[in-house]
Amino acid sequence: MVPLAEIQDALRAQGIPGWLFYDHHQRDPLAYRVLRFDPHRTPTRRWYYFIPAVGDPLALVHRVEPGMLDGLPGRRQVYSSWQSMCDGLREMLAGVGKVAMQWSPECAIPYISLVDGGMIDLVRGFDIEVVSSAGLVQYFEARWSEAQFDMHVEAGRRVDAARRAAFQKISEAIRGGTPIDEYQVASFLREYFASHGLFTDHGPIVAVNANASNPHYEPEPASAAAIRSGDVVLIDLWAKLTQPDAVYYDITWTGYCGRDIPAGIQKVFAVVKGARDAAVEFIRDGIAAGRTLRGFEVDDVARGFITDKGYGDAFVHRTGHSIGVEVHGAGANMDNLESHDTRQLIPQICFSIEPGVYLEHFGIRSEVNVYIGAKEAIVTGEIQEALLEL
Repeated sequence: MVPLAEIQDALRAQGIPGWLFYDHHQRDPLAYRVLRFDPHRTPTRRWYYFIPAVGDPLALVHRVEPGMLDGLPGRRQVYSSWQSMCDGLREMLAGVGKVAMQWSPECAIPYISLVDGGMIDLVRGFDIEVVSSAGLVQYFEARWSEAQFDMHVEAGRRVDAARRAAFQKISEAIRGGTPIDEYQVASFLREYFASHGLFTDHGPIVAVNANASNPHYEPEPASAAAIRSGDVVLIDLWAKLTQPDAVYYDITWTGYCGRDIPAGIQKVFAVVKGARDAAVEFIRDGIAAGRTLRGFEVDDVARGFITDKGYGDAFVHRTGHSIGVEVHGAGANMDNLESHDTRQLIPQICFSIEPGVYLEHFGIRSEVNVYIGAKEAIVTGEIQEALLEL
């Protein structure tokens, strides 16, 4: 059932007169999830559902599919022609002045920008201001229940065990002189996940040397690099429990195949670790003090640390992403590079902190997950404090 009272409370708290949902051919999955609405068939005509901050919702549906929104409360109006659709939409929004929609200025947050520009133009043509629903979506999509937090922690235990087993497998192969490559380790991890009640939609990343400087590298059987003594090995793995509403756990650790780690590699790891720890400390201190923190500010802290150490150009992605039922969730990202994410870090959300430095011959990334509680921020799993010696 649509959480109507909660949505209206959130609209009033944010000073937004109403939230306009719109879809065609299920292009906006956020609309269905926020409304807790599962259509009985794929809509082939445009539908609109308006929730005002005060009052009853209004629905506008096509005559060919008049029952499309029957699962939602409120008064219905039917249209047939495009002219009657425009008239119905104008009537629905009369006197509102401003509405939230799944839109982001300049597509700064692409996870939210799901309503096409033409529809935004149409609504603006009624002299209505359109504002982003990003903050609202985060509130209804990205906050975890207590059960989801518990599932995340359990997934973390299993994923951390998988990570330890993978690095142990590499270490034993190196010491025993047994050939091993990136794809073999990735396959080992996928098999481990399957046998330990874990699910992942793709991955993991197992990357050696220069491949570790490609943040989204995934090994293929025919081109996987061998893992040998003297190599840097990065493993990025993410998974969730095979249970309804489970949420992901997502980490990255890095090791070196040998006992005598070169000073240059140690230096880069120290820089990455320092940026990670600076970002986590900034969040912990801010939440404990009751300050308002926003995603871009966290990115500035980590990026500033790496830039001060002379590696700013080698940190090529955002500091972190929202984590939820999808590994890249709909909440605030720690980002002031790929986008300027102004969303607030609110209680019950989780995200990654994963700075990296990517050089010509090797790359290093260190990733942890941070959960925001009522008055504290916590790292939910194990933290890499030193390069692994494999």
